[in-house]
Amino acid sequence: MERESTTRNGEAAAAVVAAGIGTAVLGLLTTLAAASRGIQSFLNFYAPVGPLSGKSIVAVVVWIAAWVFLHAAWRDRHLMPRTVAWIALGLVVVGLAGTFPLVFEAFE
Repeated sequence: MERESTTRNGEAAAAVVAAGIGTAVLGLLTTLAAASRGIQSFLNFYAPVGPLSGKSIVAVVVWIAAWVFLHAAWRDRHLMPRTVAWIALGLVVVGLAGTFPLVFEAFE
């Protein structure tokens, strides 16, 4: 069993969960771009790179925004590390699944 602590870890937890959110957004955008020509063309920020440019930029912006928001919300708190790890792991699994060709090609 994990012992509850009074040590603040909210800043670290915010960074970890925000990374998971950014990964999940990248996977979601990859799948959505495969499913919709409109989204694919919307995400084409730089023609030589194609929609990957938009997917990457949007995912990074969401990651940073999530990190800033969660940092502000959790900076003076202690969160259970196991819970934070499971949430981040779930988000990363969703994100990675969305970037696998077998997954996103199923939506084409």
